[in-house]
Amino acid sequence: MILAIDQGTTSTRAIAFEVSPQGAFNPVAVSQIELAQHFPQSGWVEHDAAEIWRATLQTCREVVRKAGGVGRFAAVGITNQRETSVIWDAATGEPLHRAVVWQDRRTAEATGRLAAAGHEAMVQAATGLILDPYFSASKYAWLLDAVPGARERATRGEVLLGTIDAWLIWKLTGGQAHVTDATNAARTSLMDLATLQWRPDLCDLFGVPIQALPEIKTCDALLGTTDPALFGRALPIHGAAGDQQAALVGHGALNPGDAKITYGTGAFLVANVGDRPVASTSRLLGTMAYAAGGTVDYALEGSIFSAGSAIQWLRDGLKVLSDSRQSEALAQTLKDNGGVYLVPGFTGLGAPWWEPEARGTVVGLTRDSGPAHMVRAALESLAYQTRDLLDALKKDGAPPLKRLKVDGGVTANAFAMQFVADICEVEVERPAFQEMTAMGAARLAAYGVGLTSELWTPPAEAPAVWRPRMGEAERARLLKGWRGAVKAAIIAAAPDAGGDA
Repeated sequence: MILAIDQGTTSTRAIAFEVSPQGAFNPVAVSQIELAQHFPQSGWVEHDAAEIWRATLQTCREVVRKAGGVGRFAAVGITNQRETSVIWDAATGEPLHRAVVWQDRRTAEATGRLAAAGHEAMVQAATGLILDPYFSASKYAWLLDAVPGARERATRGEVLLGTIDAWLIWKLTGGQAHVTDATNAARTSLMDLATLQWRPDLCDLFGVPIQALPEIKTCDALLGTTDPALFGRALPIHGAAGDQQAALVGHGALNPGDAKITYGTGAFLVANVGDRPVASTSRLLGTMAYAAGGTVDYALEGSIFSAGSAIQWLRDGLKVLSDSRQSEALAQTLKDNGGVYLVPGFTGLGAPWWEPEARGTVVGLTRDSGPAHMVRAALESLAYQTRDLLDALKKDGAPPLKRLKVDGGVTANAFAMQFVADICEVEVERPAFQEMTAMGAARLAAYGVGLTSELWTPPAEAPAVWRPRMGEAERARLLKGWRGAVKAAIIAAAPDAGGDA
């Protein structure tokens, strides 16, 4: 069996997968704990790294117990929310500040200064990433400045920095391994995509001591061995990937031209482009697809910052829903969107706009607009944002997709998935087993430890498929309305908006 840890933005989960001799992965036990979100001020998002560790340990122990004991397990695989940045004391293993979450925008001014100074072209050429507060480097620098004495201690190796995978590996190994995998390292703005190594010049640019960073390894490498006291026996940690790359592996999108999108808190399109990085001219991100079995594949990625979180806002903020699952039925009470569009820029807009100061915007409201219009607009925004990413992918020279593989909680909503198929003019395929991030981590670990000879084998269950059925004129009309709404959101975010604007 493989113990897969899936540490996400809203919860921490562990799943035990039984691996058959034929390479089938059967989930046999699961445990999940919700994660508290902290919002100290507008645009700031934090997590408690100590809480994440406690939840990881608790869910893993529960799953090991349910699955029949630690003796049944061959290895541990880890997948995690990417870019979220942790700072901790190397001696005590305690976090020195709350983790700064990938959605956090507090370093927008710092990355803006670097862009204004002309550094973006160099950063993008080396890392595939644009200058944006989304990525870890500026978060690391902020944390080093926020914790008194941390910057000086980091240069001496007394304070460590890492993404969530590195934090969990450090804790799981009892502080014996400070390592990360290449897909997570690729999201920091500090790793050279071509060499898979930290770049000293980038560390200097962002003000991050290279001594504090973890060692970079491939996704299927031996990343460390768990402290025997945690589960009753030491287990090798033999697979790790950031959540979106893990989902790519879980879907088996391992060849150039394959693509998947995960609809979670945010939504992330990852398209495999083969064994060489591709420089995007459409504000997509160049990044890693995976590095395993001697293969290093690259990807183009588009990030939507608010997907499922828009539905959460309707439930928890506006309270027009008592349960997110009501959204499908409520949206279907309307024959159309009534001209209402929601641009969910709660923490800025991601690709291809990259407007960190944008905020959520609703346009097209009339006296007839009601809660159902808001819910439908939120669900429809998933498809519009996906279409923006696919258009950018096409501009970058990628072949048009015939099929888009999807996963994540929102894919249970059949209305939303049909609308994605209609607006994007593409077949949408949802696998029978939905936990693709955990599945990818499990596959990497099983492959790394030698349980399987192939990184991916087709599942036995048939996927659900949605095919486009919307007319061209209707699609064009809706997309025109969406693009007008995005323009309004961007104009509203401009520093000189208001007055005569």
